[in-house]
Amino acid sequence: MTDHVERAGLQVAAPLAELVEKELLTGGVTPQALWDGYAALLRELAPENRALLKRRDELQAQIDDWHRARRGQPHDAEAYRAFLREIGYLVDEPAPFTIGTSNVDPELAQVAGPQLVVPISNARFALNAANARWGSLYDALYGTDALPGKAAPGGYDAGRGAQVIAWARKHLDSVAPLDGASWADVTGMKAEGGRLVLTTGAGETGLADAAQFAGTSGEDVFLRVNGLLIRLKVDRSTVIGRDDKAGISDVILESALTAIQDFEDSVAAVDAEDKVANYRNWLGLMRGDLTDTFEKGGRQMTRRLAEDVAYTDPQGNEVTHPGRAVLLVRNVGHLMTTDAVMLDGQETPEGIMDALMTVAGAMHDLQARRNSRTGSIYVVKPKMHGPDEVAFAERLYAGVERILGLPANTVKLGVMDEERRTSANLSACLAQVKDRVVFINTGFLDRTGDEIHTSMEAGPVVPKGRMKDQPWLAAYEAGNVDTGLALELAGKGQIGKGMWAKPDDMADMLKAKIAHPQAGANTAWVPSPTAATLHATHYHQVSVHDVQEQLRSREKPSLDALLTPPLLGGANLSPDEVAYEIDNSCQSILGYVVRWVDQGIGCSKVPDYEDVALMEDRATLRISAQHLANWLKHGIITERQVQDSLARMAEKVDRQNAGDPLYQPMAPALDGPAFNAARDLILKGAEQPSGYTEPLLHAARRAAKAQA
Repeated sequence: MTDHVERAGLQVAAPLAELVEKELLTGGVTPQALWDGYAALLRELAPENRALLKRRDELQAQIDDWHRARRGQPHDAEAYRAFLREIGYLVDEPAPFTIGTSNVDPELAQVAGPQLVVPISNARFALNAANARWGSLYDALYGTDALPGKAAPGGYDAGRGAQVIAWARKHLDSVAPLDGASWADVTGMKAEGGRLVLTTGAGETGLADAAQFAGTSGEDVFLRVNGLLIRLKVDRSTVIGRDDKAGISDVILESALTAIQDFEDSVAAVDAEDKVANYRNWLGLMRGDLTDTFEKGGRQMTRRLAEDVAYTDPQGNEVTHPGRAVLLVRNVGHLMTTDAVMLDGQETPEGIMDALMTVAGAMHDLQARRNSRTGSIYVVKPKMHGPDEVAFAERLYAGVERILGLPANTVKLGVMDEERRTSANLSACLAQVKDRVVFINTGFLDRTGDEIHTSMEAGPVVPKGRMKDQPWLAAYEAGNVDTGLALELAGKGQIGKGMWAKPDDMADMLKAKIAHPQAGANTAWVPSPTAATLHATHYHQVSVHDVQEQLRSREKPSLDALLTPPLLGGANLSPDEVAYEIDNSCQSILGYVVRWVDQGIGCSKVPDYEDVALMEDRATLRISAQHLANWLKHGIITERQVQDSLARMAEKVDRQNAGDPLYQPMAPALDGPAFNAARDLILKGAEQPSGYTEPLLHAARRAAKAQA
């Protein structure tokens, strides 16, 4: 166990105390003021944190009893709704209000675009995400399956390049059309009299909408489409620009407007050592001095934050435009405690520590305004269950502001709508943070895990692949947008949608993910900078503002649909279907857990049962574990089937990771911390708090670290 030092009656892990006292603090905040304030905040809020978690358990027990008493009966929506209201799971709608959040950067409030989510534990990934504000459309198309075929090896493939250039020109014709010509016909570009003049074989022309001309930098031309900049880079010295009629060597898109630096589901932080490393990365981003040196292609490279972009607008004014995404930080939820800070010999809530440390780190940006030009700090708070827990978060961040001497509502809060009690009471939740909420987001993955756990006693649920067809999902996705619009969050913050989980499948993403802006969401999650650039093309094609205006008058989704459990009912599954579901989930669980426990990797591309690389984090793990726990409880599967599948899938996962020199095989021993944790997530899944995976994962990771 890490050595601790005494601070204001707290026992603080020595590495955390050193970080705070030597690096973290700025703005006149002294270590003594921070520790005194932290101790007082813990004494005030830690008991309330425990009470809220107890309330979760009490409500779940009542719901379990209700379902057990009605086992075998058809679902009675009216009776179920009345019961949930009676026990306080459902609350009354709040008095009319609107969101009052102010001082929000335009990247969150006004312009629609992609959002990256990245583990803060990996400095290189964190920097890549911050720098994903701009991305090459040519590179994104050339190097992925976004277009049919792939580049021939051995240098630049001119045929593939022509395919890429044709796609990009066609896209420009669609979203920034010319007056009577095609971008494929352009042989030259220049600014003249405040407008863009384009030369073609037939003479000169301009943009059909002259207002889309944003400016120039040298020969480069900037366009603006639905608020997003497009840079047409002109460089005839390159192999691409030399052969291009207009000399265009690349089309660079403003891509990830915002990025979430994640302390939660995509990291494996289980002790003070892990937390301090993560806080230090966040601090480096906020100070602007984070770097990471690594080897790529036999060369040593150093990654650092990108510089801003400068251009001259049509009126001749010099404009400086951000070169980096606006960064949000996702703290952990209310569940876990940490021994990094002890009070009266007891672990304290990790979420309270995250709130204080990440906001203190972000204060460095309040002076330099590298990240937020409006002087705001953006925190995403996940896994809150209902209005009381959101109200608790309001008191927590207000308390942090007082400790650090910040004006009220400097901290803007993102509320993750990923637990059913929050979805069913979303307006009441947002009423608690109406002057600081800046983000609501649907999280299908965690929301599915909570859906299964909440309805654990109701009966066996449908197979995982059929979850997206269940009534609750459509009501959930539409209800989130409708609530945000009704409360006037649009123009003050983000209404978001979830992750594309197949980072190597960009062709399907290009086809499918346009549905997110079409649904009225002004941001949606992507797994990589390349995906952000490709997803940005959707926001060129769709005016989210116009979509939102159209949606304001639609009929609101049914609460009863939202609350309908996704049950299998009388449907029969063949033995082969059941066997596939067991193997598929066991393989997914093992593939993720073995990296989490043995190597401390919280998010990565994990080969699935069909050897397709999927982006996995604790949310996907929660679904698979809860799904098998549900089927086990209701006799669809047996413990022996689970044990047999785990044994076989361990061998499969070992083979899939054979090329990783750091990988430790699970088979044939099948008794290491990772394998045991995977097994317990299923066999003990029904009794885990809200079906969360953290308690078992943290214990296993600590055991693995101790062994190492």
